[in-house]
Amino acid sequence: MATIYLVRHGQASFGAEDYDRLSQIGWQQGRVLGRALRCLQAATAKPQVVFGGTLRRHRETVEAMASGFGDGLPAMQVASGFDEFDHVALIHRHRPQWQDHSVMTRDLAALAAPAKMFQVEFVAAVQRWASGRFDHEYAESWPGFKARVLAALDEAISYAAGSDLLVATSGGPIAVIVQALLDLSDERTLDLNSMIANTSVTRVLYSSRRRHSDSRRSLAVFNNYSHLEAEDPALVTFR
Repeated sequence: MATIYLVRHGQASFGAEDYDRLSQIGWQQGRVLGRALRCLQAATAKPQVVFGGTLRRHRETVEAMASGFGDGLPAMQVASGFDEFDHVALIHRHRPQWQDHSVMTRDLAALAAPAKMFQVEFVAAVQRWASGRFDHEYAESWPGFKARVLAALDEAISYAAGSDLLVATSGGPIAVIVQALLDLSDERTLDLNSMIANTSVTRVLYSSRRRHSDSRRSLAVFNNYSHLEAEDPALVTFR
């Protein structure tokens, strides 16, 4: 059986005007993961195909990994199906006043733990979106998002044709793929999303010996970030 390595992007720039770029920690996380994969290839086959979403943080994560890995990591192929849901739109629907970034920054800065409070608001915004009661307010519904991610996975597996595959993506798509593999509820899936660490690796085994529509897939490892803990526990981040 071949392996799919689902990698959540490195830490993005929380609180900045442009969230969609890696922080300095995010770049370091990517390099550490690249070095870990380099060591892993001595015992197993290296990824022969690399996919990623269209987001800058996906591309930069692969660039950081390639820096740590050295020669031999394939160039990333872009697939929009692996993009994260639009968290900005979700936050704005939940807190309309935060459409003004300066207002959000001011509100959070007034708190003792702004990152923690943002996480609380983020979770509430995602729950509102996934409830199904407000689908008309969003460009992409929760069911639509899930269908998009799973279709992208099918296409990537078809392209890889039995080769090991690495996908640089975000927490939402990884949680959705795990949901499909384990038949989890939406509530449990959203819980998983909040615990996926930056540059963690979720491994899925797949076989393409049978018809594509019947291909076997199973979850082998979820949310492994031991490479970060071994390098420096301070590198472990979740937002």
